[in-house]
Amino acid sequence: MNSDSLILSQLSETGVLRLTLNDESRRNALSEAMLNQLQKVISDVSEDPQVRVVILAASGPAFCAGHNLKEMTAGRAAEDQGRAYFARIMQLCSSVMQSIVNCPKPIIAEVKGIATAAGCQLVASCDLAVASTEAKFSTPGVHIGLFCSTPMVALSRNLSNKHAMEMLLLGDMVSAERAAEMGLVNRVVPEGVLQQVTQDMADRIASKSSKTLAIGKRAFYVQREMSLSDAYEYASAVMVDNMLESDAQEGIRAFMEKREPKWQD
Repeated sequence: MNSDSLILSQLSETGVLRLTLNDESRRNALSEAMLNQLQKVISDVSEDPQVRVVILAASGPAFCAGHNLKEMTAGRAAEDQGRAYFARIMQLCSSVMQSIVNCPKPIIAEVKGIATAAGCQLVASCDLAVASTEAKFSTPGVHIGLFCSTPMVALSRNLSNKHAMEMLLLGDMVSAERAAEMGLVNRVVPEGVLQQVTQDMADRIASKSSKTLAIGKRAFYVQREMSLSDAYEYASAVMVDNMLESDAQEGIRAFMEKREPKWQD
């Protein structure tokens, strides 16, 4: 993509696609245009056999400042005071977040700077997250009379209830270290090594069978919404089907023969 695009992309030899939010002047806010581009690129990634893992990063000092409030405020000029427009934007944003979860490729957020409101939701929606020591997170809607209800969906599925409510009710900035304690991010590293650490993690995942990763990612999110007994029944069926896949047969054979597996994906 060219440098004027809202999202830049770069594919490594290992099949790791780096997507970079590229609207630095607006702190990479999730404008309608940004959401539409993100929706399209995630859809394309899902069908691209060359892509094995995705890193979602951002240019500039902010990862993502949430929705574009100037754009949202302009929507109030409509006769319905913006109701239809707000509904469309919320549906679009929710669709993007679900696309990330439903994408068969693992997606890792690489966070430096701030990730606030829907930007924090974006981090929580990714499968993994690595943050720099300078990163900060918040759901500050309560400060402006707007509870972060849609970010709440992603937060409540990543954090304990009390940690999620702490962020939602107080709206305070949370340090990267505190975010790791809460379970919002996996690792916190110095900014100077952030990209390398994230890339190394992505490369390790990319070395696995992409078919196996897709099976596992889908199963994780499906079983999470089930009761314990239903989850075990579902996961057991997934394991049976997985055992019959060619990559599982090759992987087990390679382990027993003490050699590297050759994935067919």
